[in-house]
Amino acid sequence: MEIAILKEIVIIFALSTLVNLIFTKIKIPTIVGYLLTGILAGPHVFSLINGEHEIEILAEIGVVLLLFTIGMEFSLKHLLKIRRIVFLGGLLQVLVTAGIFYVVSHFYGLDIQTSIFIGFLTALSSSALVLKLLQERSELTSNYGRTVLGILIFQDLLLVPLILFANLLGNSEVEIGKELILLTLKAVFIIGFVYAGNKWLLPKILHLIAMTKNQELFMMSIFLICLAVALLTNQLGMSLAFGAFLAGLMVSESQYSHNAFSNLIPFKDTFTSFFFVSIGMLLDVTFVLNNYQLVLFSVILVIVLKILIAGGTGFVLGHTFKGTLLVGLALSQVGEFSFILVKIGLDNSIINSFYYQLFLAVAVITMALTPFLIKASLPLANFILKLPLPDFLVKGLFPLKEINIPDIQNHLVIIGKDSSALKLSKMARLNKIPYVSIIFDPLIAKEKIEQGEMVVYGDAVNEPILLKAHVDTANTIIISVGSLIPSMAITEKIRLINKKAYVIVRAKNIQNIGQLYELGADQVLPEKLEIAIDLFNRFLVHKLLPQKEINRILTHIRNLNLGEFSEKDTVNQPTIIDKLPNMNISAIKVEENSKADGHTLSDLQLRTKTGVTLLAMKRGIEIIDHVNTETNFKSDDIVYVLGNPEQINMAFEIFSQEK
Repeated sequence: MEIAILKEIVIIFALSTLVNLIFTKIKIPTIVGYLLTGILAGPHVFSLINGEHEIEILAEIGVVLLLFTIGMEFSLKHLLKIRRIVFLGGLLQVLVTAGIFYVVSHFYGLDIQTSIFIGFLTALSSSALVLKLLQERSELTSNYGRTVLGILIFQDLLLVPLILFANLLGNSEVEIGKELILLTLKAVFIIGFVYAGNKWLLPKILHLIAMTKNQELFMMSIFLICLAVALLTNQLGMSLAFGAFLAGLMVSESQYSHNAFSNLIPFKDTFTSFFFVSIGMLLDVTFVLNNYQLVLFSVILVIVLKILIAGGTGFVLGHTFKGTLLVGLALSQVGEFSFILVKIGLDNSIINSFYYQLFLAVAVITMALTPFLIKASLPLANFILKLPLPDFLVKGLFPLKEINIPDIQNHLVIIGKDSSALKLSKMARLNKIPYVSIIFDPLIAKEKIEQGEMVVYGDAVNEPILLKAHVDTANTIIISVGSLIPSMAITEKIRLINKKAYVIVRAKNIQNIGQLYELGADQVLPEKLEIAIDLFNRFLVHKLLPQKEINRILTHIRNLNLGEFSEKDTVNQPTIIDKLPNMNISAIKVEENSKADGHTLSDLQLRTKTGVTLLAMKRGIEIIDHVNTETNFKSDDIVYVLGNPEQINMAFEIFSQEK
């Protein structure tokens, strides 16, 4: 590597670190920091970076790794489930957006070619930016997240035809029929290749490599798969990023995909930062300042129209008002693949340099605003929903069929749609515990209702939804939402409705527990702390420490971390037995031909001879908690005795040693 590019990488890292350190303190998304880094380091401000081409290569690697990890997280099965969203939703969003912006551009006096071109430029949104934000918020597989992903996939698929279309607008000599035939053949080949790789090829290859137990070899093979498939699709005229997404889909069905995903995250985040820096470097600050009124008007126009069009697409697909607004805000920016198209347009004289700079300014600014818009989406939706909106707008065009929850008391209410909440409902069903689930995802709710479960679809922040699940008569309520603000709002509403229910809340961090306890939670489980404690508990069990000692250690750890709230945590708290010196409960197996085999408790005079107390006995799967003095002990019985170590050793001789 040349010293020049190394120097520029150091400058980018140093400037990104400084900017993001400040932005983290004031709670501004790091993506905005990367864009600002690019603006400052780029040729239009301080000119710290000269090798823009080399930085673009690193940025391309970042986008490739980002789309590869997203493909692994999503899987081909999930993609097939949203094929209606991909093709119907994607086509509707692109055509309507392109059509409206064509009309707007033509209204301002641009010629037909330029107006059509601008229409398609603005129709595309940023896969790299939006999917990264959804991934960080764990909303990629949510109902609205699936719609956003489906539309973005369609936009990426459309890149090749749009490149062909852009060349056609600027060059009438292109043979459109021949190009379309080639494009169709390429698409058929790619679909067949991905299906074969996903079903047969890659799972076997990865299993073979994993059996070598060489982590270095495994990671090299993952990088090879990612870059090779991306390069193959690029050779066929498609984008590297889309090829990487397909490679991720191919790996997703392998049992080793989670290992690959966790190892790729540091590389992905590092290289993705170069992408956002490279986008920021394109912005000409002088042009923005000289034309700030036009730039501001264009930015507002693009954001508002794209929110309305993308949101309208979500509404047509059946989203509620909240989902409609979330989809619209997520797709309100101009995408990174538009930068490829706009360069073609400039080279072919479809647009002039003025509109080129205007497009760059609008694209960079809308991308910078996207993290704030997505962050504000839920509060904004909740605020608007307080207005007297029409019922069809609130519930969507295809409202979920509601089920009547019968009057129920002393039941369990499970709130959440994450894997923890879904597993809890499964456990409750298997153990025949009466429960009602509140799920804010229509697809998951519909699936659960069809399986005969008692499910209420809706946002648990709303009191009518809680009352429909009979929270007022529930015995226990578990809130597994994850996000702090919704968890706090739900806890507060529940306490207003039901003062007596035992409320358990899952929190992400220890810092959040105080606020949840103050609002009325009886038990708050800080997720990261509990995972660490569970791992340490397994370590202590493996080391054969007595359960009493394990409880003492884990209670001490919780006390150190939970501080004043440690008294509220009932898990692993020492029992009265733990507090008695040298007293333990031990399980002893009755061996064949032992002194106890075939004899009764009266025969053995157990208490008199050893000093232990017989608490219970297990025979097969049956637990006998009151052992009769005339009950015969049999081989393979398990007896539970209470005593000090010396007494238990004497009891062990009676039950386990031969006569």
